[in-house]
Amino acid sequence: MKLDNSKCLVIGGAGFIGSFVVAELLKENVAEVVIYDNFARGKRAYIEEYLKDPRCTLFPIGGDIREIDILNEAMKGKDYVFCLAAMWLLHCKDYPRTAFDVNIAGTFNVLEACVKNNIKKLIWSSSASVYGDAVELPMTEVHPYNNKNFYGATKIAGEAMATAFNDRYGLEVIGLRYMNVYGPHQDQTAAYTGVIPIMLNKIDANEAPVINGDGSQAYDFIYVEDVARCNVAALTSETKFGFYNVGTEVQTSIKQLCDLILELKQSDLKVTYKPYSADDARALVQNRIGSKARAEQELGFNYKYELREGLNRLIEWRKTNKH
Repeated sequence: MKLDNSKCLVIGGAGFIGSFVVAELLKENVAEVVIYDNFARGKRAYIEEYLKDPRCTLFPIGGDIREIDILNEAMKGKDYVFCLAAMWLLHCKDYPRTAFDVNIAGTFNVLEACVKNNIKKLIWSSSASVYGDAVELPMTEVHPYNNKNFYGATKIAGEAMATAFNDRYGLEVIGLRYMNVYGPHQDQTAAYTGVIPIMLNKIDANEAPVINGDGSQAYDFIYVEDVARCNVAALTSETKFGFYNVGTEVQTSIKQLCDLILELKQSDLKVTYKPYSADDARALVQNRIGSKARAEQELGFNYKYELREGLNRLIEWRKTNKH
């Protein structure tokens, strides 16, 4: 499917992944890309370059998925919608009621507005968190829902609602279950930031990076630009409905990750190991590596960046974006 002269709305388009989705869309022959963002986590700096393109605009009157009338106004006349707006995992842990309002009620608002505005296809961000800890590796899309945290619960609810909207109204929805996404535009300094920025911050401060547990826990790390390309591939594919892993199928332990980062940073710092807190140990996912076969076959997506190259690109970005 071609996107020629199409009009797209990117909800959360100033955020970590959303800003890269905007960049990928502008490589296509689209007529319009509208960014809808409340800037709770997104940053204007991430989209300034894209706003120089006359096809790209920022929706001027807000951008929260809880504001139903404004959301409907933003969708008017659009062909396709990407929804990347969500409260992140640790936010949901600390603020579960707000997580419900944003991730569950907000997702319902998006689905409802898509039907009302005759949107042709919605690309919605789910998460590998729906799986919880792996019972098989790599995890295929039929892996059971073993999630135990609030964030994963909101994504399971979103998938269930998307399924119901597809069945009841015929709304085309592709849900993307991201593995561990990293790269530029990820929050590098906040309390809720990810494992890679935390390690890099420690090393840049000449402090020993800290690994919880023994470092054997392993994950599937995927570079943010690849995730953005998958979003566009999902839109242009002939697939009308389904949920897909977005990952590399490469298993990397936290110890391996830390060793690689130390090598790339040319650091001789030694790793500090510490036991998990009781709270963290209870919620810990030890292994999560996703099968990429279905996304390859049905969406035509395969990742481009190996972990070493992706980390190098992130490190270079941090050098020029020290703030």
